[in-house]
Amino acid sequence: MPEIFRCVGSVVVALALTAVPMASAQDYEPPRLPSGKPDFTGIWQVMNRANNNVEVEAGRAAWVMRDGPAVPVPAREVVALGAIGAVPPGLGVVDGGEIPYQASALAKREENRKNWLSESPEIKCYLPGIPRATYMPFPFQVVHNDDALFFSYEYAGAVRNVFLEDPGPAPIDSWMGQSWARWEGDTLVIETTGLNDQTWFDRAGNHHSDALKVTERFTLTSDHTISYSATMEDEKVFTAPWTIQMPIYRRVPPDDRLLQFNCVEYVEEMMYGHLRKEPLD
Repeated sequence: MPEIFRCVGSVVVALALTAVPMASAQDYEPPRLPSGKPDFTGIWQVMNRANNNVEVEAGRAAWVMRDGPAVPVPAREVVALGAIGAVPPGLGVVDGGEIPYQASALAKREENRKNWLSESPEIKCYLPGIPRATYMPFPFQVVHNDDALFFSYEYAGAVRNVFLEDPGPAPIDSWMGQSWARWEGDTLVIETTGLNDQTWFDRAGNHHSDALKVTERFTLTSDHTISYSATMEDEKVFTAPWTIQMPIYRRVPPDDRLLQFNCVEYVEEMMYGHLRKEPLD
């Protein structure tokens, strides 16, 4: 095709696109509860790789542990994990690209990263915490009405019952923390505190302390999408608050259901097998 026709065709397509008004989140009218607030009921799931690394990830090979420090898997052993154990590249979801760590906390993150196959809470099937429960590669269900807001996660059977008024300080730290919800217009805002320091944000070893406060924002942008953000504050670990952002997608029939992934039984031998009187072959 002559070059002039290619140019003319491109211009025509561009003009056609600009002539069609594009729907925006501001034009969308969400389903609403009797109170008039948006209804987030449904089964949702992310489609990104934040669970591997909330920062930009170039990809890395599998590693194994040998009495402490992590070392690269020898070539003759790589076949055992290969591409299955490798971490694929990811675009990252952190505003600004990097988490603002304090120096000592950054060193701890690097140590976590080296030892992730033995130290990761996910490897041990611990509850994921907030906000990680949202962007693990598993669906979650929201049950929502004017009197209740409940999240049920497929991974490890995690749940959280969100208070609709501020209950005050959490009585005890826990894996999923204590959450309460409020509204900013049509945006659902959930604040979570009372988290223990045992969860990670991802498989890359990004971590926090028990002083972490997470402020999530959920905004329905279409019948099938939520605009999601979470801001982390932790004066023990970070030099400033930082935020992640991502879309969340509604699962549709016949995939709009949760299955059971009770992974505890899958890690019992790994964690406690050495305590057997007669070890398994």
